[in-house]
This record gives sequence, C-alpha cells and structure tokens, in this order.
Amino acid sequence: MTELSREFYTRDGLTVARELIGKTLVHRVNGGELRGIITETEAYMGVTDKASHAYGGRRTQRTETMYLRGGHAYVYLIYGMYSCMNITASTDGNPEAVLIRCVMPEGDTQGILDNVRGTSRRKKLPVCAEDLSPAELYGLTNGPGKLCNAMGITRGLNGTDMTTGDFTVIDEGWRAREILMLPRVGIDYAEEAAKYPWRFSVPCRKGVPMLV
Repeated sequence: MTELSREFYTRDGLTVARELIGKTLVHRVNGGELRGIITETEAYMGVTDKASHAYGGRRTQRTETMYLRGGHAYVYLIYGMYSCMNITASTDGNPEAVLIRCVMPEGDTQGILDNVRGTSRRKKLPVCAEDLSPAELYGLTNGPGKLCNAMGITRGLNGTDMTTGDFTVIDEGWRAREILMLPRVGIDYAEEAAKYPWRFSVPCRKGVPMLV
C-alpha cells in the first residue's frame, strides 16, 4: 500500500483520471489518517481545453501550480468558501490536471464525520459515525467541496508533492464494477468542451458506489 509513483501521474490527464478511480486518497493530519476511495474524477486537459484554468496558456498566481509535473496537489477556492482539489498530470510545463469530485470514506470515518459536523450547516448529524448508513456516509464526501471539508484539505496543501508524505494516494486494490464516462459538471461556459465525456464515475446502488 505504497504511494502511487511519479510515473503514474506523468501520463495524459484522461488516463490518470480514469485510473485514479478506486485508488485511496489519504490525508494524515492531527495524528490521524483520513481516507477516501476515489469514485469520481474529471480530466482537464490544459491549454487547448476551454474548461481548464490554463486554457490558452493562462498563467496566474493561482494556475501556476497546474504547470508542475504530474503528482502535485492543485487546491483552489471556489465561491469564496469551498476548496476543490486536483492532482496534476503529464509533464512539467503541460498544465493537465484531474479534479477529485467524490470519495467513499473508509478507515477513520469518525474523523471525517467530526470535520463535517464542525460546519454550522451540518451540526444536526449524528455524533457517532456508526450511526450513519453507508449511503449517509457517502453523502458527506460525494462532491468536490464536501470531500475537501471532510478530509481537512485546504489551500495550504496547494503544491504538495503527492508521491510522498502525509497527503497522498495509495492503491489498496479497490476496483469499480463499472466506470461511466460522462460530461463534466458546471462548465457551461466552455462551449463544445462542456460536452466532452471527461468525467469518470462509479455508479451507485442504493446510494453507495459499486466497488469491489
């Protein structure tokens, strides 16, 4: 259960996005270890992708992280309040990235619940993770902003090398029964690129992703 290698990430973003499905996102923080099995990703394919922050070769203080070689965290803020996390793909200077949209919590699910309950809108949740059904547990992390909140992922992790250290991805052997290829979400501005089937998703049964 070692970290994914640099070679895993230094491939094209579409390949990395698909193959991250079933891998486990790990954040070791405050003496604990928060884990989530990746169940949905989106590929953003750099300077030619109208949905990408780096479209047209745009380089700003925020997007500079995207130009790092594959395997670095790209964490940014949306709507002034939610973090979203990506992992860079491809080679140095080619700004492809994979957005992690959903994970299925495992391991220290209590730590994940505690993080979520710390927000004012979620204080009505049970105190104990054992009181949540698998579908309710997945509901804590089935969105890019929600999973960052639940796993303690902030902009302070932007630029982190994810091939080593406390914020990383490992392969525990989980696999999806099926992987759907769908259009990406929330990018209507991207014209024809909004229709590209560059979102990879594990279908759910009774609200739980179908993993084996």
